This record gives sequence, structure tokens and C-alpha cells, in this order.
Amino acid sequence: MMDEICAGLENIRTLHPLVHNITNYVVMNFTANVLLALGASPVMAHAAEEVEEMVGLANALVINIGTLSRSWIDSMGIAATAARKRCIPIVLDPVGAGATRFRTETAKRFLREAPPTVLRGNASEILALAGAKGTTKGVDSLAGSRDARQAAIELAKSNAMVVAVTGAEDFVTDGSRAATVTNGHVLMSRVTGTGCAASAVTGAFCGVQRDGFVAATGALVAFGIAGEIAAGAQPGPGTFQIKLLDALDAVDPAAIRDRARVELS
Repeated sequence: MMDEICAGLENIRTLHPLVHNITNYVVMNFTANVLLALGASPVMAHAAEEVEEMVGLANALVINIGTLSRSWIDSMGIAATAARKRCIPIVLDPVGAGATRFRTETAKRFLREAPPTVLRGNASEILALAGAKGTTKGVDSLAGSRDARQAAIELAKSNAMVVAVTGAEDFVTDGSRAATVTNGHVLMSRVTGTGCAASAVTGAFCGVQRDGFVAATGALVAFGIAGEIAAGAQPGPGTFQIKLLDALDAVDPAAIRDRARVELS
């Protein structure tokens, strides 16, 4: 798998895949900069009048429900349907699913109507979408990724998709294959939008790799290693955010081969 992950990173740097993000107000700027630092090309477009056309230009679509409204849900639905018709990979980030009925039902609607290539969420979000009881504090999970492993496997099987549960350790499954990724740093949980950025990075990898399982695993490995590199000088959270962008620019196949911590099962 290391060869495939390294090839994915090199393809992002060479091909600069266009990642269409319909994401939340909190993270738009940071997400765009994360994608640019990685080597991808971001576009943030959410108007219903243009999302179908924009999806037609993209290599991947990332839907993030962090700051929901009815008009945005409509745009997300149009974009997801267009992406499915064009076989463009979709990454769904169900931010806050389980916290409110509105969020949970919206995420479940997208799973039914336009199943994503990859569902990337924290443990509470994945548990909520699987119909299990999760604990959440706003949009933050109070459960760990290990608590959501079986739910992730069941969701992956029932929706024919990849599920990535992120936290102190990450768990990725397509229902038959599974990977546990232990790269990353605790400072990543103290900066707004790192989970959303992980979804965007997953979109970039999906844009250059057909195998969603490999793409999601590679994205979390690369993003986690960047977090470790950024934390090397022991910065505070504010400085860490800037260093994370620098580290994403610097991470390369050699760093992945040297630092990746992935257990396959």
C-alpha cells in the first residue's frame, strides 16, 4: 500500500486535481489553503445556479454539512447527483450528525440519494449514521474511533462505500478491508477545521486514485504525518496551524515511507 499512497501524493503534485468543496463558513479559507499546500486545486462554490457545471470540471466533490441551510442542502443535492452521473468521487463529511435531528437527517438523506465514495467523520457522527447511540458535544465527538469500528464496517457494507473514522487513531474500511492509521498529533484537535481539512485532503487523493480505500487511507497518513512535522517545534495552536500548511507542502514520499504507521486487517 505504501507504493500506492506515495503514487497518490505524487499524482496530486503533478496533476493538481480540482476539488470542488461545498463546505462550511468556518473552514473555507483554511480548507482552500490546505489543498493548495498539498498541491491540489480548490474551488469553493455553493450556488445552486452553478454547482452542476462546476462539478463537471472537478476531479472530486467534497460535501461538508458544518453550517447547514435549506438552500445549501439543495445545492449539495444537485452537486452530488451530478457527480454520481459523471462518476466523480464524492467525500461526505457529516459534521455534527447526531447532535441535531436536522444534521442527522440531512446526512442520512445524502447516504440514500447520492452515496459517497468516502464517508469521513468522527466516531459520534459515524455511530449516529449507523443508528447507534453516540455521545457528542456540539460537533465534537466524545467517543473514540475504536467505539465506532463495527458501525463503520456495517455502514460501508450497506452503502457500498468507504468509511473513515478519525480521532486519536483513524480507522478506514470498505466493509472487507480495514486499516488503522496512528499518525497525527494532539494539536490537530485544538485547531478549528482540521477534521474538515482531512475530508478535503481525502477528496484530493480520491481525485487521483480510483480505489477509495487506498485514497482515504493515504490521505489520513499524509495529513497525520504533516501534523507530526508541524508539531516538531512544539508550537502553540495558532502557530501550529501555519506550520501545518508548511508541513503539507513539505511532506513527500520519503517522509511517508519513513513515518507511516498503518496496520492493515
